[in-house]
Amino acid sequence: MLHSRLLRYLDEVARCGSIRAAGERLHVAPSAINKHLLALEEELGTPLFERLPRGLRPTPAGELLLAHVRKTLLEFRQVEAEMRALQTLQAGEVIIATMTGLASGIVATAASRFSARYPQIRVSIRVLPARAIQEALANGEADLGLGFNIPASPQLASLWEMDASLGAVMSPDHALARMESIPLAHFAAYPLVLADRSMLIHGIITETFAEAGVALEASFRTNSIEAMKRLAATGDAVAFLSRFDIAEEMRQEVLTFRQIRDRGFRSNMLSLVRRDKPGQGLAGQLLGEEIMGVLGSMSA
Repeated sequence: MLHSRLLRYLDEVARCGSIRAAGERLHVAPSAINKHLLALEEELGTPLFERLPRGLRPTPAGELLLAHVRKTLLEFRQVEAEMRALQTLQAGEVIIATMTGLASGIVATAASRFSARYPQIRVSIRVLPARAIQEALANGEADLGLGFNIPASPQLASLWEMDASLGAVMSPDHALARMESIPLAHFAAYPLVLADRSMLIHGIITETFAEAGVALEASFRTNSIEAMKRLAATGDAVAFLSRFDIAEEMRQEVLTFRQIRDRGFRSNMLSLVRRDKPGQGLAGQLLGEEIMGVLGSMSA
C-alpha cells in the first residue's frame, strides 16, 4: 500500500477515542497500535493524544496531524478509484461541444491522440455556438466544451482559459506577413474576409476598426470559419481570427498569424469547461487533459 498503516491507525484511534476499540475495528492487536503511536510521538517530539480516564482525545498537534492524515487517505482512495476505472476504460463515448475552427484543429488533434491511447472509446465532436455549448453541458448532452466567450454559469467549471485575442490571418507569402505586427490602416489595400452579423467576432472587428477611424470594406462575408481560412490561404485576402482557430493551418504552414500594432481587438476568451458535477467520467477527464496539452503547447 502506498500509505503506511499508521495513517489508518491514527484516524481510527481518533474516531473511536480508544486504542482497544480501534484495534477491534481494524482487526489489529491494540498493543501493536499503541507501539506505533508511541514511536510516532517520540519521533515528532510531542504527544498526539491526551490519555484521559475514559479514552484518548487528540491534542492540538494531533488535530493538525489528523487533518493531514484524513486528506491523504481521501486522496489515496480517489486515486485507487481512478486506477480501477482506468483498468475498465474499455468502452463508451465522450462528447465535446466546440466551435468550427477549433473542431478541425485543436480538438481533432487531441481527439486523435486520445483515440490512439483508448481506441475503444468513441469521441463525438459537436460544433455549436458559444451559448449552445453552455446549454449542452448544463443539459448533460456534452461532457466537455471548448469555445470562445462561453457564457459564465454556476453549472460549469473551468479547466483552462486564456485570452485568445483576434489578429490578422493570411498566407505566409502575403506581403504583410513580413511584418511582426500590422497597423489597421495597412489592411485597406487588401481584400478582407469578415464574419457576418450572425457571429460574435463581427462586433469585435467592426468596433475595433470604427474606434481607430479606419474604413472597413469587406470583399467577402461569411459565417464559416473554414471559408475564412480557405480564402485567406489562397490569395491576398486577410481574415481576422485567433491563432487557436488556425492551429492546424499554422502547423502545415499554409496560414500565419500577425498581431495588430496600433489597436488590438478586445478580449476574446477561449475556455475549456465541464459540468461542475461530482463523478465526471474518466474518459472526459482524460480527453480534457489531451486538449489542455495541445493548448499548452500553443500558448507556451
